[in-house]
Amino acid sequence: MKYSKFQDKEISRLGLGAMRLPTQGEGFGSPVDEEKALELIKYAYEHGINYFDTAYFYHGGNSEIILGKALSQFPRESFNLADKFPGNFIAVKGDKLTIQLGPTSPVEEFSSVSEIFEKQLAKCGVEYFDFYLLHGLAESTYDFYNDEKWGVVDFMLEEKKKGRIKHFGFSTHASYEGLERIVGNWDCFEFCLIQHNYLDVILQDSFKKYELLTEKGINVMIMEPVRGGKLANPGDKAVEILKAAKPDATPANWAFRYLIDQPNNTVILSGMSTIEQLTENLETFSNDQTWTDEDKAAIKEVVNNMGDFIPCTACNYCTESCPVKLDIPKLIEIYNEAAVEFSWLVGVSVQGIADDKKPGACLQCGACTPHCPQNIDIPDVMTKFADIIERNKPPAPPKAD
Repeated sequence: MKYSKFQDKEISRLGLGAMRLPTQGEGFGSPVDEEKALELIKYAYEHGINYFDTAYFYHGGNSEIILGKALSQFPRESFNLADKFPGNFIAVKGDKLTIQLGPTSPVEEFSSVSEIFEKQLAKCGVEYFDFYLLHGLAESTYDFYNDEKWGVVDFMLEEKKKGRIKHFGFSTHASYEGLERIVGNWDCFEFCLIQHNYLDVILQDSFKKYELLTEKGINVMIMEPVRGGKLANPGDKAVEILKAAKPDATPANWAFRYLIDQPNNTVILSGMSTIEQLTENLETFSNDQTWTDEDKAAIKEVVNNMGDFIPCTACNYCTESCPVKLDIPKLIEIYNEAAVEFSWLVGVSVQGIADDKKPGACLQCGACTPHCPQNIDIPDVMTKFADIIERNKPPAPPKAD
């Protein structure tokens, strides 16, 4: 395992993100398979990963608990635990901070920022967080995080003085302009977690954001290096291009190698769900990796051949607020294929979705849209997908005489 320096710490370049732990079934909302999750986390630790990332809402609130349980068997000083304050899921109602993790979940009420922080420490079973972030600090949450009434940032800085937060930062899906505003308003952040990969350099100006943070002296940590799995399975044409350039390298290896050579990033988070994914990525981060001019040319060709598609990372933020419980990331995944070609595989995938879970069941209420870090117009996508399905509907069988 390769390591990097973060102040006085040695951090594994590959970090385990606990948003996509193994589950008992398919689709969003399936319960975590705790046995497999504990095995995965232990395997990661024993093979050199020492950075583990979670958040309040991951896996319906269970990620913090399971990750804490898995790490409790190891010396506390031997791993780095990162958690996030859930400002992106807080609704202010009078003198209360409320959180609802899903349409059918109970509403949790808190009187202070402190209550939420204490609950997270208890769920993780720790006395301090090595890294603590404001979750989703962006245009939509800026005013809340900046509200003197709740004093979120001031509270975190006090906890840092007490040693219960070792390092303080934020995660963001903000636009470049939004990020400029954030780093111009606060000078207390030591690190920032951004979505960065060879595709988002084009779609989200991610390298430009990386450069801004570097100029400000803020360490960069990276999420979505394979874009929710999209760059691990980029399509037949892309795989053909990559195989021609490097026959033994997997698509995921290409995505990680693009990032490894960039000096101002401490850790690259991957939400690995299987031992197979974990072992493949461990191999990538255990060998010397270089990014050559030939690699740049191959990736440029891949991006040019991927075409236009909806930039969903399957973070599932949108599904929490959907009143009809559509599996929106899955529908967008199928839509991206259908928009290129309505193949037999797309047809089979559509047939396997219950009618009340198809894109045509979307109420067009827009409850999902504010939660999307990618700023996708989800109702519009559902309308377009429903139209594609209607246009490709097989003809009705002829009526019997």
